[in-house]
Formats: sequence, C-alpha cells, structure tokens
Amino acid sequence: MEEVTKDNERLDFGKMGYGCKHYRRRCMIRAPCCNEIYDCRHCHNEAASMSKRVYDRHELNRFDVEQVICSVCDTEQPVHRTCTNCGVKMGEYLCEICKFYDDDIDKGLFHCDDCGICRVGGRENFFHCNKCGSCYSIGLLDNHSCVENSMHNHCPICYEYLFDSMKDTAVMKCGHTMHRECYIEMIKRDKFCCPLCTKSIMDMSAAWKMIDEEIEANMMPDEYRRKKIWILCNDCNDTTEVYFHILGHKCRHCRSYNTRSIAPPVLPQE
Repeated sequence: MEEVTKDNERLDFGKMGYGCKHYRRRCMIRAPCCNEIYDCRHCHNEAASMSKRVYDRHELNRFDVEQVICSVCDTEQPVHRTCTNCGVKMGEYLCEICKFYDDDIDKGLFHCDDCGICRVGGRENFFHCNKCGSCYSIGLLDNHSCVENSMHNHCPICYEYLFDSMKDTAVMKCGHTMHRECYIEMIKRDKFCCPLCTKSIMDMSAAWKMIDEEIEANMMPDEYRRKKIWILCNDCNDTTEVYFHILGHKCRHCRSYNTRSIAPPVLPQE
C-alpha cells in the first residue's frame, strides 16, 4: 500500500505547477519545423509570428510533434503519458493524436474525431455539425442556420482563424461565426448586422417599432412626402418600392428596416 502511494505521489508530482499562460502541463515540446523548444504550440506560433524576417514566420502543425521534454527532469523523449526517466505524469490529459497535454482536466477536454482536434467544455455539452464543420454547443442542435464550413474561416472582426482558436465563438442568426468577445464589442458599438452578409444578428423587432414611432412623429417635407424609392432588404432579400424617409425604409415583406436603396428594376422591353 505504501509503495502504491509513493507511485501515485511520483505521478502527481508538480501537477498544475508547470506550463505557460496557455496550458498547465509538465512537459515542453520540440517543434520539428524549427527544432526549437517551447512550452506549447501557441507559444511557438506567437514567437514565430514576431520574427523580424518575414520568411521565418510560420505555425507549428500539432500533429508533427514527436519529441517532448519533461519539465521536472529535462529528459527529452518521444510523446508518452509518463516521463521515461523520472516517472512523472506529464499531463493528466493526453491526446496522442494531437500530441496535446494538459493538467487542468476541469476544462472538460475531449477529442472530436470529426473536427480532428481536441476541444474543451465536455463532450456531453457539444455536438458536431457536419455542414458547418465544427463542434457547437448542444443548445444549437436543430437551432441554428448552417453555413458550409462556417468555422473554417477567420473572425470578420479581428481576423484570427476560428476553427482552432482558444477563444469562445458566437454563432449568429445567419449562421456566420465570430469570436464572442468581438461579437459583444460589435454590439456595444451599435452594430447589429453581420459583417459578412449584412443580415440582422438578433431580434430587432423592438428597434423596428421605435423607428415606426419616430417616422410617424416626423413627417417629411411636402416635396419629399410622395417620393418613392426601391429598396433591397438585407434580412429577406426581397425588393420593393416604398416611400422615402430620412429615418429609414421598411421592408414590406418582413417588416425589417435593415434595408438599402437600389436602382429601380429594369422592365423588359417589347
């Protein structure tokens, strides 16, 4: 019993005491692309992106990692759960596919075979959408607009690649995605349209009602009162002719004010 206890103490030695700002782990990795040692692939990518020589900037492919260095005894060795020299468990969680270690298992780490990478948040809380090409919160199951490979794109605000980003992602009504922090910042700046397709990103009915009331209270001057223009609705893609008003133009089909003026349609000639 005492021997088993000592073995467990050895395995757990240094747990949560090593790592970097990205992960808590008891090993470092040797990047095969440049043969340098880093705490994790994110540390490598951040350092490489700061290189003064543009052609030296590159990113590490997680699947190419073959050698790790124990943070406790500095022994370099092939990817393995425990150190071959000191016997320390180099990570409570190890994905041998992603070559990924982490001591913080409270994050609910799991490997998604369809994504091909590890995710956080607990497998039971996510499902993989094959059309969107990524794992989404279970709350979005049968409750989101699918956009082909929507997560295999860059955030339209900060332009960081979304698929393997460590930041939370927001899925908008239109199905497009961006970082949640970018989404919140966009709302704070009173921007309520998707930067990619210009559709409304939330229920705007309350805002449309306010515009209705403002238009009713502010009539246009006589010379503009009967003026009409053609509009395209960004929300339903319908085109219609409406009365001009400086405060906005309401789609007759979906009642949205998320519209823009367009040239009148060209009628076919006889």
